[in-house]
Amino acid sequence: MIPKIELHLHIEGAAPPAFIRGLAAEKHIDISGIFNERGHYAYRDFWDFLRVYEAATSVLQTPEDFARLTRAVLEESAANGVIYTEAFLSPDFCGGRDLSAWRDYLAAIQEAAAEVEAQGGPILRGIITPIRHFGPEKARETALCAAETAGDFIVGFGMGGDEKAGEPKDFQYSFDMAREAGLRLTCHAGEWGGPDSVRRAWRDLRVERIGHGVRAIEDPALVDDLAEAGVVLEVCPGSNVALGLYKDWRAHPIGRLYERGVKVTVSTDDPPFFHTTLTREYDRLAEALDWDDAVFHTLNRTAAEAAFCDGATRAALIKRLEGQP
Repeated sequence: MIPKIELHLHIEGAAPPAFIRGLAAEKHIDISGIFNERGHYAYRDFWDFLRVYEAATSVLQTPEDFARLTRAVLEESAANGVIYTEAFLSPDFCGGRDLSAWRDYLAAIQEAAAEVEAQGGPILRGIITPIRHFGPEKARETALCAAETAGDFIVGFGMGGDEKAGEPKDFQYSFDMAREAGLRLTCHAGEWGGPDSVRRAWRDLRVERIGHGVRAIEDPALVDDLAEAGVVLEVCPGSNVALGLYKDWRAHPIGRLYERGVKVTVSTDDPPFFHTTLTREYDRLAEALDWDDAVFHTLNRTAAEAAFCDGATRAALIKRLEGQP
């Protein structure tokens, strides 16, 4: 239960299955085919996971649905000692990228987050994400939503989805728009696209963080470049193991990346899909890599320094990590 900071969490992907089933029942929507006999999300591989993810998200249809989701996700985070979370939010799922509708969804999410924070729960900040396999044109619409609502709560811009859809340079316009609006940048890469996808995202989109990024380990020169430049990897080991990218926790490269001087952090990605929590991630890493509290403190300090929040929030987080009042 040490204080934890999480930088890579998809808010829809963090929806507990029971929450989604309950919401579907309220709306009389049949999505029973995305669950197994135990009530867990069921998928065959990463691409089937995307299908199930989008089906689960389809029951989230109003700002109030997302407010309820935000409370449920933050309650789970609080139960695992999380004090700060950056969640990926997508206008694609919140009003179909219509700016006026997106403002309504965002207001509901932000209000729910503020209520949780006021009650002593985690601080939440948002990173707007276009969906890569929806294409560059829709990404531009998402970037406009991000630019128009950038501020204290919306602090970053990234990109999720299928890494094999298009090239990072296809999305340069969207990332440039977000950068000009003052948003800080991250991008999913180095999960299914290989080490070259990391280099292309870093080079072409000029991001300061990479979501996942673990396939960089396959290119020693790239590992050295990332370490030297201080690029931060938002690593989600449980996600990678659950999706079959690595056979087990001992085979996961986060330990080797850390030893080579790359700045790594630990997150859960879409925790109920992968039967994980941030506490479980820490426990499994401690078991597999013999990491002690000092290592986890370093990872959380790295996460605090890499967070996209304002300086005052960062300073307060670091104080909490250090055990100061």
